[in-house]
Amino acid sequence: MSGWQEYLLEDVIDKFIDYRGKTPTKTTSGVPLITAKVVKAGKILTPNEFIAPEDYDDWMTRGLPEIDDVVLTTEAPLGEVALIKDKNVALAQRIITLRGKKELVHNPFLKYYFQNETGQHELQSRASGTTVFGIKASVLKKVPIEIPALEEQKAIASVLSSLDDKIDLLHRQNTTLERMAETLFRQWFVEEAQEDWEEATIAELIDFNPPRKLSKGQIAPYLDMAGLDTSTFSPSGWYLREFSSGTKFVNNDTLLARITPCLENGKTGYVTFLSETEVGWGSTEFIVMRPKLGIHPFFAYVLARYQDFRDYAEGCMEGSSGRQRVNVDHLKQYQMRIPSNETIKIFNEAVSAITPKLELNAKQIKTLEKLRDNLLPKLMSGEVTIKNEVN
Repeated sequence: MSGWQEYLLEDVIDKFIDYRGKTPTKTTSGVPLITAKVVKAGKILTPNEFIAPEDYDDWMTRGLPEIDDVVLTTEAPLGEVALIKDKNVALAQRIITLRGKKELVHNPFLKYYFQNETGQHELQSRASGTTVFGIKASVLKKVPIEIPALEEQKAIASVLSSLDDKIDLLHRQNTTLERMAETLFRQWFVEEAQEDWEEATIAELIDFNPPRKLSKGQIAPYLDMAGLDTSTFSPSGWYLREFSSGTKFVNNDTLLARITPCLENGKTGYVTFLSETEVGWGSTEFIVMRPKLGIHPFFAYVLARYQDFRDYAEGCMEGSSGRQRVNVDHLKQYQMRIPSNETIKIFNEAVSAITPKLELNAKQIKTLEKLRDNLLPKLMSGEVTIKNEVN
């Protein structure tokens, strides 16, 4: 890699902020706490733990975060990395915050370096521990890092950031579209439900685990539990696999996790990745839901995201602690007023305008993610330069 120079990490870092060994008093609101659990896939997810504002100064004595500081998880899991975009946060254990020397390293480039397989290898190969694998701060500081000139770092980070920004925009658009559909569901089927609508079980509207055909040994798209998202409809990570046993589904089926803690965490999906005639299969811990004829398939998905239904599903769990599963026969007894045909027609028309946009955005996200993931190692190895990309 012509023009690239190798350093130890400690040579290019101006500030290591490490709060390991301290445990803050957590609250239900206040200053968001950045923990290892919310640093995932290059982003900081919405924090769900906080510290009280009056405790902030007493807690944050080892250093304060700045915009574009790099947060790196040091264990459970090791190697997740992201940039801080709001400095009004507190830093928890199991992460180290890095701030590069401005004359040597561009922080966004540093993030991508550790996202790349080379940076991951440098971290993982130095990990230690028995039950929990992690890296010590003293070891992290000695990690070698090979970097180009500062201007090239900025150019590389700009290209990758541009792709990530487009991906984030599409994710935000889909979040808005999903919320619109969920709002329509609550408004028309719950808040404005008519007194003369018959009250019945959800089994009157939804088929649970409908029959689908796959022969044993047939190669078909497979989706495991990890492929379901906790907040958006689009599954990921499916691949071809020989069918043995598991749930079977087709396009526009809804998949609901039935096992703890996946159900409580919100794992739910709406299948759109199959061809018209394909049957896919997946985890035995999925519940497959499909509205009956005349109701838009997305009805099952927004129902599965409806908090009252999810609370009811959690109440249907049976089994020993830690391995509880939803009793589907019990779940079918969920009570709901059966909407009029006119209300269903209006809902179908509204959702029919939403789902094509969701699916198009999801496809664009996959395309951009593939482009970014292909570019990342090439840019980080010097195999592809920004100049060559432009030409």
